Amino acid sequence: DWVWFVNGEKVGTDSVYTFKAEKLGDYNVAILASNTNGEAYASTMIEVHGTYKYGTFVISEGSRSPGTIVFISPKGEVIDNAYYVENGGELGGATQDLFIKDNKMYIVSQNGGYDGGFLTILNAETLKRERKFQEELDGEVSMPTHVVALGEDDIYLRDNNGVKRFQPSTGKVTLIEGTERARKNTMVVADGKVFATVGTSVVVIEAGKDEIANTIEFEDRVSGVIKASDGNILVSDGSGNITKVDVKTYTKLGSSKVSDKAKSVLSASFAAAPSITAKGDTLYMSGLSSKIYRHVFGSDRTELMVDAKDMVDNVGIIYNTCAVHPITGEVYLNSIKGYSDYKTNNITVFDFSSDEPK
Repeated sequence: DWVWFVNGEKVGTDSVYTFKAEKLGDYNVAILASNTNGEAYASTMIEVHGTYKYGTFVISEGSRSPGTIVFISPKGEVIDNAYYVENGGELGGATQDLFIKDNKMYIVSQNGGYDGGFLTILNAETLKRERKFQEELDGEVSMPTHVVALGEDDIYLRDNNGVKRFQPSTGKVTLIEGTERARKNTMVVADGKVFATVGTSVVVIEAGKDEIANTIEFEDRVSGVIKASDGNILVSDGSGNITKVDVKTYTKLGSSKVSDKAKSVLSASFAAAPSITAKGDTLYMSGLSSKIYRHVFGSDRTELMVDAKDMVDNVGIIYNTCAVHPITGEVYLNSIKGYSDYKTNNITVFDFSSDEPK
């Protein structure tokens, strides 16, 4: 006799059972086999996930047109316009940033419109659209560029006027006083709080609050804030310093200075992404340069890993900054031939695990 179970529920009695799932999630599939000699039991866990749970996303803003999401799977397979593939429409104009929390992907675009909006919320595994906000934010935001969320009703948008808190349940949009000069750069969520860049400081915004909770000052203009592997934050500034900050007490836990040659890539530029990116304590930085440097936090050694122009064709302009994959350690770099030749472009993945870059 055969008895099959899924998550403890009896689902079949044949010798062969075909497992099918209608919902995403983890499933325990078990079989109980018995005859006159006794019983045998075996089980296995099956993860059912969407196409996009594992991989790398690259946002492309387009040129006066809808933006796109490029998806690169762990096997290197590319879906060039994943939102259109899954929804049959186009994202808002000039998409700028995405943030993932609780299996929801929040995407912000400067111009809104099309099938998306100024803010579009997707299922992060399937990229199916769940909600969009166009009319609700029309006139309330001015070319929004970055987004983070502390909860479904606690969303923070950075635009031309500063950082604004958006509550979808009421449609209320509130400018956080003191963030009027918030830099056009990625905000970070750590310890359930928002950390954003304003001049030479990083400001802290607590969940459900419409005001700044704390301000952390630095030596020069801040060029990047990222979450560290230990849950704290790493902050880079134009003086060439990278500082670790405790996210609970806001105490500076130590700093590390990059070499003079790499110092320029830590200056605050018009890049909309942080000047630093990290896997553990190993940081990479390129600024708007084709040169990628590596620096271990706490070490005085900074190494030039590659000049992309030596290995890749048509690298005229680096579009934003490099980014390291936090699991594989591969480093991604986006480049275009030029503003007039933007359709000649590359997403290049570098492997720095051996003596020579690949």
